[in-house]
Amino acid sequence: MPRDSRTTKAGLLRAATDEFAAHGIAGARVDRIAAAAGYNKNLIYVHFGSKEQLFDAVYEAAVADILAAAPFDADDLPGYAGALFDFHFAHPHLMRLARWHSLERPGEVLPLAERANAEKLRLLSAAQGDGRVDAGLPPQAMLALLVGMATTWGEGSPEPGGAAGSAAEIAARRHAVVVSVGRLTRPYGAGPADAPAA
Repeated sequence: MPRDSRTTKAGLLRAATDEFAAHGIAGARVDRIAAAAGYNKNLIYVHFGSKEQLFDAVYEAAVADILAAAPFDADDLPGYAGALFDFHFAHPHLMRLARWHSLERPGEVLPLAERANAEKLRLLSAAQGDGRVDAGLPPQAMLALLVGMATTWGEGSPEPGGAAGSAAEIAARRHAVVVSVGRLTRPYGAGPADAPAA
């Protein structure tokens, strides 16, 4: 009896996520992905077309996960940064996927990521125009700094099983990100910039 197509694709995507995060596109092997998922490697080509298209599917799924876990809120940018920190700390392999994407798929912009980024910039620009967010930096620069702080400091252990720091160190890093984003984005003269650690 044939296996459910959605189940097959989901299993291949899970196995491919681990493989691509560890080895990138060039180093990834479809036979390892298929073996880890428990399927024949021909199903990768049936469902995804090529190794590159499989990587794009994996990366798009990762982007969707990030968007769901950390919805953008121009009225609570420190909270957004904290949610990004939490997500990336819990999923360090997704940062590795992003690095592989920039190295091996330069110029390949996924529609989901492009739409999400455009919407963030629209909301941020509107908040700056309304005086809810500091307008001293262009929206692109502010968003890049915000995301950079949250994802870099929120990245968990760089290697599977490696140490990421004590709970107190992780909490201090998160607090530093949230407070820094509060100070970066607070409208001039709006009062204390320190944000809560939570």
